[in-house]
Amino acid sequence: MSIRAAFAIAALAGLTVTATAASAREVVPFEGRVSPGTVVIRTAERKLYYVRGDGTALRYRVAVGKPGKQWFGEARIDGKYVRPAWSPPDEVKRDNPRLPDVIPGGAPNNPMGARALTLDLDEYAIHGTNRPGSIGTYASYGCIRMLNEDIVDLYDQVSVGTRVVVVP
Repeated sequence: MSIRAAFAIAALAGLTVTATAASAREVVPFEGRVSPGTVVIRTAERKLYYVRGDGTALRYRVAVGKPGKQWFGEARIDGKYVRPAWSPPDEVKRDNPRLPDVIPGGAPNNPMGARALTLDLDEYAIHGTNRPGSIGTYASYGCIRMLNEDIVDLYDQVSVGTRVVVVP
């Protein structure tokens, strides 16, 4: 089962979660050649920027891909999911063969957290985490991890089709 299929099953099940106040986001000046509404991820900084139309951006601390697992370029958000189930991609399953084929949404061992924004590029997503200590590190297989409070905040602001730009 693909990651998108697992997310779709969770969405159809109508799973929900409550949000709490975020602690890691802040409004910062932003100069860049991107349109308002764009998500920019700077992996070296381990920061995600949601660009606003007034010369500022919401900045969030994130975890990014481990060395050798990072990707750079552009994608679009192609799905939005609440408390998604997770099906480990083949590479993750090879490295961790004891993982189950699907981990239900909301399970303590589910790495997707409170929300997930899937990307139209391979099996990557911007998602919450059940490991908040990983935020600010190089921790994933290429996904972008956020504090659950922060992914809930970003989820409410973006839509399917939102442009995502990942730079070193």
